[in-house]
Amino acid sequence: MRNFIIKLLINSLAVMLATIFLSPHIRIDENYGYAIIVALTLSILNASVKPILVLFTLPATILSLGLFLLFINTAIIKIAAYLLQPHFQVEGWWWAFFFSVLLSILNSILERLLKLPNQTISRENDVKIYDKDGNRIA
Repeated sequence: MRNFIIKLLINSLAVMLATIFLSPHIRIDENYGYAIIVALTLSILNASVKPILVLFTLPATILSLGLFLLFINTAIIKIAAYLLQPHFQVEGWWWAFFFSVLLSILNSILERLLKLPNQTISRENDVKIYDKDGNRIA
């Protein structure tokens, strides 16, 4: 839960920075709280709508060697802009495309700067199986 909140704050910072870079074409209200709402909306859409879109567009994604996923990210940005219309506005599809690319680059940079710990599953309680010679099998 803590990592989710940290990543949400990083994503909202990236939303604010990307909005500043693409200022006349991407607009968000002055309040930083709306950046958190945009980041939360994008997270919810990425978790719920994006897998369905990826499944339906799988042939196009395979034929384009994965480049069609950029269009899906652009569509997610446009859906978020539609849902949060008075507070988050994107002028067109190309600006949504540039915003999604810039947002992913900024998220990568910010996560590397803050060096977030990877979510690893602890395997301390796993059963260890040994053969008759004492060599670990599993």
